[in-house]
Amino acid sequence: MADFTLHSRATAPFASKPFLEQAQKAVGYVPALAAQMAESPQLLEGYFALSAIFAKSSFTPAEQQLVLLAVSVEHDSHYCTPAHAHRARAAALPEADIRSIRDRRSLPDPRLEALRAFTVRMVRERGFLSDAEIAAFTAAGFTRAQALDVVLAVGLKTLSNYVNHLAETPLDPPFANDAQVA
Repeated sequence: MADFTLHSRATAPFASKPFLEQAQKAVGYVPALAAQMAESPQLLEGYFALSAIFAKSSFTPAEQQLVLLAVSVEHDSHYCTPAHAHRARAAALPEADIRSIRDRRSLPDPRLEALRAFTVRMVRERGFLSDAEIAAFTAAGFTRAQALDVVLAVGLKTLSNYVNHLAETPLDPPFANDAQVA
């Protein structure tokens, strides 16, 4: 097992403390992901900054969670997949859509399916998308700016998903009901 510290506000490096305090205020506890990221104040700050920036994208909250969930599924993240399933539900993404994303199946809504498919292709192809894939995305009503916001989300989730893999981040209790056996 990986031996990465789950920092508290008391044990975290000084530069990480404000971010752990921010997390505590926002969700009522320090998530295990932030507690492990705290070992590197720069990583933690970057993750918080990118999260805040992505939240300002023109995607709806449900679309944002769809993208973050799809990336986490593609990265096989044992922590972020249930976390974003939980958050997607809170953002009013239909339960059937959450299940389909987790099962790597198409969504019935053509617009949401275009977003899911584009995100999956972005991860699988590492950004090498064809003109036809970009055209299909924009034909579904999305913009080129939103295509770039998917790149932002992939970068954000790469940070957290890779930490989950490296540090074997334990699942937070609020996400336990969204954990599933592969």
